[in-house]
Amino acid sequence: MSTQLGERQADEANWRLRNWRVRARLVALIVIPTAAAVLLGGFQVFASIGAAGDYTRTNRLAQLSQQVGALTHLVAGERARTSWFIARGRPVTGLAAVRNQMDQVDESTKEVRASAEQLVGDVTGRTADQIENMLSRLNDLAGLREQALEAELLPGACVELYTTVINELLSVHNELIKGSQDDELFRQTRMLDSLAQAKESVSLQQALVTTGLVEGSLDQEQLKRFLGELSRERNERKSFGDEATAEERRFFDETVNGRPADRMLFLRELVLIRATAGLPLRGLDQASRGDDAKEWYDAGNVVVDSFRKVEQRQAAGILTRSEALGAAERQRALIIAGAVLALLIAVLLITTGVARSLVRPLRRLRGEALEIAGRRLPEFVQHLRESRDGALNAEVPPIGIFSKDEVGEVARAFDEVHREAVRLAGDEARLRSNVNAMFVNLSRRSQTLVERQLTLIERLERGERDDTRLGDLFLLDHLATRMRRNSENLLVLAGQEAARKWSEAVELMDVVRASLGEVESYDRVSVQVQSAAAIAGQAVSDVVHLLAELVENAVSFSPRDTKVIISSSHIDGGGLMVSVTDHGIGMGPEELAQANWRLANPPVVDVSVSRRMGLFVVGRLALRHSIRVQLRPQDTGGLTAMVLIPEMLLTAIPGPAAPPEPPPFVQVPMQATPAMPGLGHPSYDPAFDQPLDSASWFSSQHTHSVEVPMPDLAARPAQADNELYDTFESSWFTKATPTPEQRDPAWSSPADTGWQAAGAIGEPAQSGTTTSGLPKRTPKANLVPGSATPAPTPVQAPPVSPDRLRSRLASYQQGVRKGREELEEE
Repeated sequence: MSTQLGERQADEANWRLRNWRVRARLVALIVIPTAAAVLLGGFQVFASIGAAGDYTRTNRLAQLSQQVGALTHLVAGERARTSWFIARGRPVTGLAAVRNQMDQVDESTKEVRASAEQLVGDVTGRTADQIENMLSRLNDLAGLREQALEAELLPGACVELYTTVINELLSVHNELIKGSQDDELFRQTRMLDSLAQAKESVSLQQALVTTGLVEGSLDQEQLKRFLGELSRERNERKSFGDEATAEERRFFDETVNGRPADRMLFLRELVLIRATAGLPLRGLDQASRGDDAKEWYDAGNVVVDSFRKVEQRQAAGILTRSEALGAAERQRALIIAGAVLALLIAVLLITTGVARSLVRPLRRLRGEALEIAGRRLPEFVQHLRESRDGALNAEVPPIGIFSKDEVGEVARAFDEVHREAVRLAGDEARLRSNVNAMFVNLSRRSQTLVERQLTLIERLERGERDDTRLGDLFLLDHLATRMRRNSENLLVLAGQEAARKWSEAVELMDVVRASLGEVESYDRVSVQVQSAAAIAGQAVSDVVHLLAELVENAVSFSPRDTKVIISSSHIDGGGLMVSVTDHGIGMGPEELAQANWRLANPPVVDVSVSRRMGLFVVGRLALRHSIRVQLRPQDTGGLTAMVLIPEMLLTAIPGPAAPPEPPPFVQVPMQATPAMPGLGHPSYDPAFDQPLDSASWFSSQHTHSVEVPMPDLAARPAQADNELYDTFESSWFTKATPTPEQRDPAWSSPADTGWQAAGAIGEPAQSGTTTSGLPKRTPKANLVPGSATPAPTPVQAPPVSPDRLRSRLASYQQGVRKGREELEEE
């Protein structure tokens, strides 16, 4: 009960940690920290991969920015040349230079457009919007050029339209620093933006002043715009100088602020002085006496080109930095992944080794413990149970784990438990042997007393003349017979063989009748046995005992108004089938299966055996002679006990007498019993009169109602019954007695008269037989003539008066009270 409760609780709470297997616990102990390390390492790897992707995207933006910077420089140059071309009245001689500049812009636009279209799918948000706007503005260049070259577009409007396109291009530089975590890249990006804005301011000043010099003056709007761009240039220069290193400032000063820029600065100062004073701008430099607009345009190109050199250097630095950062992050990701993998492999190797050192001994301990509990110890206990004396010394081999850790200690503890179990099993076997010896002793003594009692009862039966007492003696005879069978049951329990043995074979009918002689309600049994074989002498007593137990069980658990049928039939392949069929309460499927298992595998004597003593005795007796016994249910209720007697226990019927002819048969419907072959058996079915093997008798799951040939007892007179009984009667119940004709006439004595009187009853008068074939006995029908005189008729005693009877009862009551009072006083 406690074991089942523990298993049920274990099954219901398998998810609890205490119910986990050792391997699962070790795996959890390994997996949890390893998973945590892998998770953290994975985060680092993913972060590095993400940063590498960001830097790769920044690198692509830097490449685009580098291309956009070149395009911005060319568009700014196109703006200055186109506005100068419009300000001069669109001369034919200047158109070729404008076209050449536009072609350069178109070539650069193709490169920028290709790079931008590839990058649009990888960026999102405002960056993608800026790139889309930039491409849209580049598409506007075609219409702007058409207006500038063919329409009446003014120089100032031309400058403003080109400036709008250039501002969209410059906005790409700002997108480089978004999402960047590197300070150096952020600084260089801001420097690049400052350089681009300063260069754009110088280029816009170039375009404004060029158109002003051609027109001869700057209006207030143009002057205001010029001053604003001048201030913007100074601010961007200052921003660049704040972010730049000493080396970068030195390179900027040498490139932009050197001698090439002096001419532009000088001319710009003159323009600023005259424009603020309201003087005309013609004849700006009296010393040169040349074209002021062309001279300013060339000087501005020198400065703008200088800015472009610094811008290219800065863009190349950003591109290099982004590539280095991306490569560093990818390398970092690989290093982290390799470190995590190496750590994981090392942890797995170490923990696997430790786990194996724990799991292997535990697995071996578990396997050997289960083998001991499931095979070795039960086999040893079974061997002890089967041994007669119960004395068996067995050395318990230790479990093959000899470590000094807890597992080894558990193995040694289990060895001690194993030794103790073996010792207890030996003690139990010796105790069982002693109990069996007591059973044998009690059985032998009881059998001796019962045999003496039967002899005495038989003697009393022969001399008894009173019908009532004779019936009581018959009942006492049956009870003594049952007591003898119970004593033999004790021998079976003790594993001993019965004392009654037969040396010769006995006919099957006699065996069945002998078994019925040990059953009290033998008159409820109907015998339908064909005496076609005999039972070997060494098995007769056990077969009689076996059938008596089955018949008594059938009679005890069936209604009194029903019959128990005993039938027999030969089976194909050898052997004889004897069935005992009743119409009682039957058994449930589970109980029936358990009973059949006990019949096939008789258990050791325990408490359960005492509850089903008959089944145990039947199983032991059947196992002793290789007899198969099985209980089968019937469709109409009740059970059929099928006894398969093997061919090695069957012999021919002893004696030279030929078997008697079978009596006439009639068709009588019988109750359904389990399927069995053979004519005359309750379950015979002509439709199934085919050769079958012996195993088929225990595999059928159906029953049949058949018509069985039976003698027509109602249609035959009593004389025919006597003839039928004489036909089947055997030497089991009769003995040959010499007749007077067989005696030697030379012998004579005064006692011959008495012998002749006794010979008159040599043939006893019979009153028929029972349904089981036993003779019916009539009291005083076989008395020897002259041996007894009729008893005189008793004289009727006078009736007792009520007063006398009352006086006797009162005296009896007073005596009882007096006796009780004396006992209380003592």
